[in-house]
Amino acid sequence: MKYENQYSPFCDFVYYESSVTPGIQLAMRVLKPEKPSYIKVLAHGWHGTARPFIYLDEPFYGEMNMPYNEYAEHLVIEANMRGRWYSDGHPDCNGLELFDCIDAVSYAREHYADYLIDDKVVFLEGASGGGGNVYSLVGKFPDFFAAATAACGMSDYALWYEQDEEGIYRDEMDVWIGCAPWENSEAYKARGGLHLIENLQTPLFITHGEMDLSVTSEHARRYVERAATLGKDGLVNYFEVKGVGCGPVGGHWSDISDDDLYHIIDMSKQNMRRHTCEVELPRSGTLKVGGYVVTKHFSVMLDSMDKTAVLEYDLDQDRFHIDFEQPCRYEIKTY
Repeated sequence: MKYENQYSPFCDFVYYESSVTPGIQLAMRVLKPEKPSYIKVLAHGWHGTARPFIYLDEPFYGEMNMPYNEYAEHLVIEANMRGRWYSDGHPDCNGLELFDCIDAVSYAREHYADYLIDDKVVFLEGASGGGGNVYSLVGKFPDFFAAATAACGMSDYALWYEQDEEGIYRDEMDVWIGCAPWENSEAYKARGGLHLIENLQTPLFITHGEMDLSVTSEHARRYVERAATLGKDGLVNYFEVKGVGCGPVGGHWSDISDDDLYHIIDMSKQNMRRHTCEVELPRSGTLKVGGYVVTKHFSVMLDSMDKTAVLEYDLDQDRFHIDFEQPCRYEIKTY
């Protein structure tokens, strides 16, 4: 079932079109602030969707699943990525589906301008599968987000596949990616934020439960360690919640205390409040390409979401050079 565009004082449920997959309609829920603010994108969980439309005339749950009396703090976009309930298309695990979040921002900039202080400042937040989206979004769109939060997310889908001994998530990776990691390791690298850290420009707050059974804290630890190795540790702030997450599968925050929960929420908010300026990409450098990379100045799209490349660029010289792990066609656009 699909809803027509519906509106309330605090929340809208609207449809918008994909910019990269012609003909598909995508859904999002928009939570409106009481006064002009910034855009915040919420990425939903692996098995999740944006919540259905309701006319909100009482407290509701928005950012970090915390209650608000009436309005959200930001213009919050709950983008419902392709192939989930309410949206057309097919999921592809951090492939083209990530553009669905970017297209939602484009829609909000056009239709919710009165709610925005600066439409160029965009925040990002996600937990679980949404946390995995965050790791990849800040790698594939390196100068799009001013600040981001990745909570209990998967940074390496090959690692997640291998650790999923009960097969709760493997079946979807087999379909959404199309193979197992040992059949095509490059397809998994192209989707995981761990392999795109070289591109990181966004101040990133990471949090994870130490004992998480669904997505182990090894995902966060590996990301933080590699970021430090690459000299990106100044952009990463990590808070691991000791003894948390050892409940049933899917209970990322099992046994978390109220103090730790509110500390996480506060650290996420502080990261965003400290960073209310656009991220600027260096005028020259090297970027990893996992299927694609999109910046304010140029984009590179490979002929498959399953391929990776290394791009050397110089904006002042208008020079681009790409090296591939395997033969590949590609398209470069400049803006």
